[in-house]
Amino acid sequence: MAAVREGYISGETLKRVDQPREYLVISTWRNADAWNAWRTCPERNEIQDQIDAMLGTQTEYGVYEHP
Repeated sequence: MAAVREGYISGETLKRVDQPREYLVISTWRNADAWNAWRTCPERNEIQDQIDAMLGTQTEYGVYEHP
């Protein structure tokens, strides 16, 4: 879904070795506005709710940039 959104550049998903139920998703966007448009998309939120229920935890988000 994200790959077809305007401003999406790339993404990868990593699983923590010592905590196999913990994942890190890194997605690169053209700018914070493009990310926020995706982050607030109802279709994405519906899927994220299902993922959170499956994992039994709330997803945490952070926005980072190169220094």
